[in-house]
Amino acid sequence: MIVAGFTFIRNAIKYDYPIIEAIHSVLPLCDEFVVAVGRSDDVTLQLIQNIGDPKIKIIETIWDDSLREGGRVLAVETDKAFQAISDKADWCFYIQGDEVVHEKYHTTILNDMQKYKDDKRVEGLLFKYRHFYGSYDYVATSSGWYKNEIRIVRNDKSVYSFRDAQGFRIGDDRMLRVKAIDAYIHHYGWVKPPANMQAKQETFQKLWHGDEWVEANVPKREAFDYSGIDRLAKYDGTHPAVMLDRIERLNWTFDHDLSKNKISFKDRCKEWANKYFGLDFNYKNYVKV
Repeated sequence: MIVAGFTFIRNAIKYDYPIIEAIHSVLPLCDEFVVAVGRSDDVTLQLIQNIGDPKIKIIETIWDDSLREGGRVLAVETDKAFQAISDKADWCFYIQGDEVVHEKYHTTILNDMQKYKDDKRVEGLLFKYRHFYGSYDYVATSSGWYKNEIRIVRNDKSVYSFRDAQGFRIGDDRMLRVKAIDAYIHHYGWVKPPANMQAKQETFQKLWHGDEWVEANVPKREAFDYSGIDRLAKYDGTHPAVMLDRIERLNWTFDHDLSKNKISFKDRCKEWANKYFGLDFNYKNYVKV
């Protein structure tokens, strides 16, 4: 079995992306790894080159920032990396620049890739998600955060990144048939120094919206205000080993009073329907086999 990893990145240093940790968290499972590095305002290209692993293949790209509808440019960059994977790979492991896999899931992931390698009904593997927010001590729990997503797909070049690169589709816009596996992706996209998070918000919202919308809806601040979150839970587990140095360098404070969590009426209804009727309202861009 041959596994290829792939990702895309731009301005990793400017916006404090844990891209090095993301790559290293998947690299032990991969025989090759493609990184699409967009032309940046910092030394992101050198950062990736300095990893120095022979498995890594870098392709240099230029983002089309005019593709604002629904964050489409993110999917386009994902596809560039995916299409650069060699034909010999069986599975392709996608990881975004703010996602990290805990090493304790490596055996499960490897076993499931092997288990389903020859089962052509299975076109992808579905991961569970932990969305960290504000600091490495809290995870978001409201219904607006996606619970699952596809991160391993077959090396079928009719597969393509969907919408803003959250998931995948195949062929003529068909959802992939997937198997859910018992492994989590740690999503750290909302854990950044407040100044970096504010800069990211002001810039990245332009990938989804026009300048006028951003001007009207993204407040101009020196630092991002993390206090507006509705509901969090304390995280009592461990973080991936590749993240420990980054976590030790944490240089801001975020604390959340769990007694002040706000549960919307919509979330209450969803939780009630799930508890008593087993109804699942989570976003699903896939079909479970």
